[in-house]
This record gives sequence, structure tokens and C-alpha cells, in this order.
Amino acid sequence: MTNLQSIKCKRLADEIADEIELTPAVYNAICETQREIFVQNVAQAYTLNAQPIAGNQWISSPLTVAKMTLALECEDVDNVLEIGCGSGYQAAILSKLAHRVFSMERIGELANTAKKRFEILGTRNVIVRYDDGTNGWSSYAPYDRILLSAASMQVPQVLFKQLKIGGILVAPIVKNNKQYITKYIKHSENDYEEICFDECAFVPLLNGRA
Repeated sequence: MTNLQSIKCKRLADEIADEIELTPAVYNAICETQREIFVQNVAQAYTLNAQPIAGNQWISSPLTVAKMTLALECEDVDNVLEIGCGSGYQAAILSKLAHRVFSMERIGELANTAKKRFEILGTRNVIVRYDDGTNGWSSYAPYDRILLSAASMQVPQVLFKQLKIGGILVAPIVKNNKQYITKYIKHSENDYEEICFDECAFVPLLNGRA
């Protein structure tokens, strides 16, 4: 990362920190992740705006990414499953916090591009899979944390089954035609604590490959 990129990343982290309270680890993760590699419009890379990407998808606002990351509480956990890799920016942030990130993407073009970005960045603890994320990724389950980067009326039960006891799942959940960042804490196989946070805006969670 160049000095100019470092300055821009730090300014972005500071701007986010002006809006919400960041943990030191999340703040540093934002500072260390050059967002411009994940967007199409480099001039807008370090603003708080969501950005369009390939496949008629969007890269979330970095403020939303920070909120989702904070809710996930994934600092120093072993493994995280992300459903909806998209541009790869959220997974890049998670890679600075968790030991391993398994990210699923149903759109082949996005999955392939994200893989190339991680190769360019030298990020070795993110594994991207082109597949239907609604089925989860059983090979590496159970997971300490699961994050959905797509909105749904409810979380597929198979994902809860792939979450460890004591684990946390964060998803944009649709209620009354609005989306809310929602955190689930798995206390037992049939006991989940649900905590609702801020409104958000994500593309819908869809089945199958594209």
C-alpha cells in the first residue's frame, strides 16, 4: 500500500469513527484495507457511499461494513463464514480480524474477481467459493461466526446448524419492509438470542448460482 493509499484509508476509518464507536482492531482493519481495489469508481472509493459493482450488485457503504463487523465480534476467532462475497471488501476486513474467512458467492464473475483481488493483495486466509450460499459450507463447519451480506426475511436453518454453540450470526433481516442489522447468539441448538440494530440496505439473498 502506498503512503497516499494509507492516508486515504486512515481518513475513511476516522470518518467512520466520527459516526460510530470502533474497536481498535476494527479501526486498524479499515486502515489496512485499500478499498479502491474493490470498487469500480476509484474516485468514490473512500467515501461513505455504497458503490455499484458487476452483476448488478453493490458494495456496501463502509459505514455499514463497520457496523456489521462490530456486531459480529470476530476479533481473534478461528473461522468465519460469509454468505455473499460480492466485491470481497467485507471479507478483506474480516481477514484482518479472524484467523480464517470462508466466503461464498453465487455469481461466478464476482467470485472469480474477488479471488484475483485477494491474490493481488497477498491475502492468504480468505477462501472464496462459487456456490449457493443458502446451503452454507459444511466442509469447515461449525463456524465461530457467520455473516450474511444479503437480506432475507429469515436466516436459513442450515446456517444456524453450521454455527457453533456460543457462536454469533449477523444478517440483514427484513421486517415491515425495512432491513435491520440483526445479531443472533446461539446458546444451544434450539435457543437463539436475537438483537436488532440499525437499518441497512443490502441486495436480497437468492438461491442457486448465477
